[in-house]
Amino acid sequence: MNSFVQHTKADREHMLQVIGAESFADLVGEIPERLRLTEDLPLEAGLSESETLDRIAKLAGRNRSAGEQVCFAGGGFYDVCVPSATGALLSRPEFMTAYTPYQAEVSQGTLQAIYEFQTIVCRLMALDLANASMYDCGTALAEAVLVAKDSRPGRTVLVSPHLHPQAMEVLRTITAPSGLVIRELPAQGARTDVSGLTPDALDSVCAVVLQHPNYLGALEDMRLAGASLEAEDAPLFVASVDLSSLALLQPPGEYGADIAVAEAQSLGIPMSFGGPGAGVMAARKSFLRRMPGRIAGIAPDAKGRRAFTLTLQTREQHIRRARATSNICTNQALTALAATISTALLGETGRKLAAELSAKKAHALAERLTAIDGLALADPDAPFFREFAVRLPDCAAASEVLRRMAEHGILAGIPVEEVPGGGEGLLIAVTEKRLWSEVDAYAKAMGCVLADCAAKERVSP
Repeated sequence: MNSFVQHTKADREHMLQVIGAESFADLVGEIPERLRLTEDLPLEAGLSESETLDRIAKLAGRNRSAGEQVCFAGGGFYDVCVPSATGALLSRPEFMTAYTPYQAEVSQGTLQAIYEFQTIVCRLMALDLANASMYDCGTALAEAVLVAKDSRPGRTVLVSPHLHPQAMEVLRTITAPSGLVIRELPAQGARTDVSGLTPDALDSVCAVVLQHPNYLGALEDMRLAGASLEAEDAPLFVASVDLSSLALLQPPGEYGADIAVAEAQSLGIPMSFGGPGAGVMAARKSFLRRMPGRIAGIAPDAKGRRAFTLTLQTREQHIRRARATSNICTNQALTALAATISTALLGETGRKLAAELSAKKAHALAERLTAIDGLALADPDAPFFREFAVRLPDCAAASEVLRRMAEHGILAGIPVEEVPGGGEGLLIAVTEKRLWSEVDAYAKAMGCVLADCAAKERVSP
């Protein structure tokens, strides 16, 4: 046990003596009795190494990966194409074992990778600058709103009702101590009603947050929102986007977004059972000094050679605490590198082809599904990119449909408790990886499952 518990009994007694406590119980005396453990932890007897490995393997075997089922699930993480070379390059020891560069100029390879990542993000977003990455999209969104709080006098944040629910929770949690008030905009089916963004309605508002495509897959009217926020003293326009969609859709910088955030996973990071990914933040150059995290730059060194360096680090460990913009500690260097490599390998042509395939197959599947009796799009009038929500018939619970579809070898989507207009539904994503035969198989299996559900309802007493 001493291999794992660093301090000996003599060490502990010496520390108590120095502190002035007679016993460990005195040391924790301020902790209420109801919160203290009064008996040993109910741990099983120890296992040998081979027994432990066997136990872990059996537990892992209870998971089913996207490679074992045809994956039509999305909701922020997608089964996208990841070039084989990405894993090979990523596993090089100089990348795999490297930590965030604190002695920045020593890590020229890592800094160059960060610089390339920032460049790719800026080009995709059509914005002036990007940081080295964030933890995930949710934390990037919260940090963007905090930038808005420091840039505008208002204390209200208007958000889309169709913002990713997990991002909404992170936003509420991180901004709670700041005194910001989060208020939802009205919904218009599967889209956000932005027609009410008038000067009077924006009084005391510091930020307007829209997701595009939104959580239900629908495309928002970002140009109308941007036009409503053009004034110099208007609230900041924060856009949360799907990076893979920007090969087809207008980028945030072109419809007036001040700050854009995203999850880099869709650029070519393996799903890995839900993470890690890499948060993305880009902004206009006027917000350079307020950007959280780190920004890598390039400049000639004393000998005129190209050199990379961490240009800005605005957290309190690097600058005076009163001037710090964020306490975010690090960046997702390795996963951001995966997105960088995948994007570089596919190139502009490959990215556009992947986006076109996703969109075509998604719309083809939606057409096949809506031909099934009782199944309908949650909002037939809402345009979408590669993800869409369907309303299930009353006889079919989402959980039961997912279970039955899994029997056909299909991960059919994400359950939605209530879609626009009422009723349970599914959120379905179609990426470039899905074959046309898999699209046909999904529609055929869904038809069988819903027919069985309807038949059971007819014979039930």
